[in-house]
Amino acid sequence: MHVILEQLINGLTIGSFYALIALGYSMVYGVLKLINFAHGDFFTLGSYLGYTVLVFGSALITSHFGLWGGLIVAMTVAAVSLAAVGLIVERLAYRPVYPAGRLPAVVSALGASIFLQNTIMVIWGPRFQAYPSKLIPNVHLQLGDIHITLLQILILLMSFILMGSLYFIVQKTTFGAAIRATALDRDTASLMGININKVIFFVFTLGPALGAMTGIMVGMYYRQISFTMGWNYGLKAFTASVLGGIGNIPGAMLGGLILGVLEMLGAAYISAAWKDVFVFLILILVLIFRPTGILGEKLAEKV
Repeated sequence: MHVILEQLINGLTIGSFYALIALGYSMVYGVLKLINFAHGDFFTLGSYLGYTVLVFGSALITSHFGLWGGLIVAMTVAAVSLAAVGLIVERLAYRPVYPAGRLPAVVSALGASIFLQNTIMVIWGPRFQAYPSKLIPNVHLQLGDIHITLLQILILLMSFILMGSLYFIVQKTTFGAAIRATALDRDTASLMGININKVIFFVFTLGPALGAMTGIMVGMYYRQISFTMGWNYGLKAFTASVLGGIGNIPGAMLGGLILGVLEMLGAAYISAAWKDVFVFLILILVLIFRPTGILGEKLAEKV
């Protein structure tokens, strides 16, 4: 029983990564009906920026802010930088092709993804980069027969705070109502006086910022990062979005957590070598039996 509970904790930890990245996919799709294939590379770039701050600025940062303060500084720098990068990509790669339809936008997204991935490789090199091993104390806690690390607790806490904050903004604020209205019917929302450009600005800055912070958490958890990791995590996050309901914010969160748990349970009880196959199998089953996802895609009612 304790093995299942430990794998459940591991799955929630991994699933929180997928959920946070999936939020970026869902927000962009909800507003623009666009699959932002560059989002996985936003996540990778954020991870590398966090690595740079923590490795090359560690002495200066920790001397002024301490260990935890240094981590906050790294996340802030990465989040702000990726918010700017997300906005630039939207303006240069997506906005000019909006009138041409969805297919040119998808091709442009793939081009932006390739450009970002190769830019990361040129700047930081093709080799794996290692996060500082002493960033978070390697403390193991034991709750009965269950082992959990301080890092897992920290990651889960930060992830649920970020997801909860976004859920509150989208569901409980006036601007969140504008986002939901735009996602349901963009043209009608514009006629009702909602500034669509502000909504687009929001999703293309907050999504990459969340991805950047997730990238730092992944670096802390696995201790190493690669310029190609955005493809793998992006694919799984996209699967999580479809699983929960593409364009549905709570669905992206739920889908990511479920996917992480299923992946860890499959790795533990079937084979770790086949864990990525589970992702595609889940995606195929969802598309066959429930194409709109667990919570369903947000659609406008035509009356």
